[in-house]
Amino acid sequence: MPKMKTHSGAKKRFKTTGSGKITHEKSGMRHNLEGKASKRTRRLNGDGVSSPADTPRIKRLLGRG
Repeated sequence: MPKMKTHSGAKKRFKTTGSGKITHEKSGMRHNLEGKASKRTRRLNGDGVSSPADTPRIKRLLGRG
């Protein structure tokens, strides 16, 4: 059986932490930032953690389980 390939779209969007959680960039920080409140842009800064329900599917796409 051949090796399982990593999903190209998933490897660009998700990273795995040391403890095994999946992080992702939050959406809405690409453009039109003048129209968004400072409070909202601060909330969207940094990485988000994927929900426990989505984690097994993302790990499968990344080839980690």
